[in-house]
Amino acid sequence: MALGTMMLPTVITIVPNFVLFRSLGWLDTMLPLIVPYWLATPFGIFLMRQTFLGIPRDFEEAAGIDGANPWQVFWRIHLPLAKPALATLAVFTFMASWSAVLEPTIYLTSPENYTLPIGVMSLKGEFVGNDQLVTAAAMMSLLPMLVVFVLAQRYFVRGAVSAGLKG
Repeated sequence: MALGTMMLPTVITIVPNFVLFRSLGWLDTMLPLIVPYWLATPFGIFLMRQTFLGIPRDFEEAAGIDGANPWQVFWRIHLPLAKPALATLAVFTFMASWSAVLEPTIYLTSPENYTLPIGVMSLKGEFVGNDQLVTAAAMMSLLPMLVVFVLAQRYFVRGAVSAGLKG
């Protein structure tokens, strides 16, 4: 079911989401831009499910023999082994929410609440003929994504190395 929703374009869910966010009182706040991305996306569900299915059951059984309860097994075994997938999911989620243009234009009405991509797009109208200013603003808006990627890069490398190992 969750994978089926990946095939739906975002545009299809805009109206139901708008009605939902209006009833929650979230319009013209950052909540509709943050909460849906960070709770559960179909990609995140699929990625984390595959990650946890790839962890050998032997680790759980060994921890159970040592007296660990299910919470300790999750916290001390599953979570550390899932760090590369969590880092990947965090970077992808941050990139999707940071560069979103459609959702902020629908859910936000106050110019002071606009996101950076909307601000860069509005520069295009203000500085007609000054493409270098718009390009500089667009390049500066990429810096936070670059910083997040550099910080999470070591987890990507660990995930790629451990993906090739079979036990």
